Amino acid sequence: MNIVNVGYKSTNYFAIGSTGTPLLVDCGWPGTMPLLLANLKRVDIPLSAFQYLLVTHFHPDHAGLAQELKQAGLTLLVCEGQEPFIPQLKQWMKPEMHFHDITLHDNRALPLAESRAFLKAIGIDGQVIATPGHSDDSVSLILDSGEAFVGDLTSPGAAPDEHAAAVAASWEAIRTAGGRTIYHAHAPLRHI
Repeated sequence: MNIVNVGYKSTNYFAIGSTGTPLLVDCGWPGTMPLLLANLKRVDIPLSAFQYLLVTHFHPDHAGLAQELKQAGLTLLVCEGQEPFIPQLKQWMKPEMHFHDITLHDNRALPLAESRAFLKAIGIDGQVIATPGHSDDSVSLILDSGEAFVGDLTSPGAAPDEHAAAVAASWEAIRTAGGRTIYHAHAPLRHI
């Protein structure tokens, strides 16, 4: 499985795949498409290679480019429980950020129970699981080979008291699903 970090501005985004079409996990801040394109060019992956975008949670640094990527031909995967959070994304945006509202009608709904079959169809062995704690809409991609893409999920010891139980449960779910190598959005790779 090829895993390529195409992130910028202190946030990691990942191109994941072995054959065929890679999956883009998270995207960037609104108005930063040139930075994403430059990083993709640097690693010799054209934007046209991607068909799907998976967003770990709908915060500006993870979903800010989602609509622009949809306009470029990608399909946004919206996992169960995430759709109500999409309109809330706009509350963090300032006009100078050039945010494009994410339309709801043209996304692909992805029930978590069906994620394994969907991923298999695009050449990825793994599953998407709910991992609330950083936000209620957080999901993580867990590959069968042990890599886990967790977005902003807080380390258990660093979670605020009001989120500690949810964070601990999410880390346990990641371990149960086979996650061993953690790809975090704002930290280096680590093993659990």
